[in-house]
Amino acid sequence: MREQLEHDRVIRLLQAKYKRKFEVAINPGNEQTAPVGPAESPWYPDLVLLASERTRKLVGVVEVETSESINHLEAMSQWKTFSSLNVQFHLYLPLSGVDSARRLCADHQIVTTEIWAYHVIGDQIRFTPVQRAPQAVDGKGRSASETREPAAPAKPVAAKPAASSRGAVSRPRTARPVAKSAARSTARSKPRAAAARTKSSAASRRGDKTASRKATASKAVKRK
Repeated sequence: MREQLEHDRVIRLLQAKYKRKFEVAINPGNEQTAPVGPAESPWYPDLVLLASERTRKLVGVVEVETSESINHLEAMSQWKTFSSLNVQFHLYLPLSGVDSARRLCADHQIVTTEIWAYHVIGDQIRFTPVQRAPQAVDGKGRSASETREPAAPAKPVAAKPAASSRGAVSRPRTARPVAKSAARSTARSKPRAAAARTKSSAASRRGDKTASRKATASKAVKRK
């Protein structure tokens, strides 16, 4: 009787906890108000979690056990059935029965979404997470990562060759051609300047001879 009262008290505390995310229906004691599973042979877990939408879709079940209800019969009949509903399955156990429940789940291949331990401290009941599935689990007991196809292996990227020390230092190659072209232009301009000077001097000599001839002719005309 004491364990049954404690069992129903845990159910009502969990009802207030899960109401934040879901619509919660409970089956405390001998009540059978929220069935799950086929209509011809329904099951009545301690808490039934429904979606908050209008569809009221079943999203999870919660089962609370006492130290006396953790046995092979309970695991084979209820835990196995709740695990195969393809919804979240949360299992709450007294702290002293955690190891036994783990062995039963391993022996019967029962997959749980979460396992919690509860213990009484004075007038309060404390909940402690014991085991939590890393990802959502389907009805076949496979995680979402196992059902996905493996990713294609990444192609290796070829490493670029390192630049050589000679190519790393850039040399000013444009300075030399510029200097050479300037020297060539200077060398070409020198003969042209010398030729121009020679022509100008020859023209000046011719002008002087012509002027002297004209002067001599003019003196001869005056004498006559």
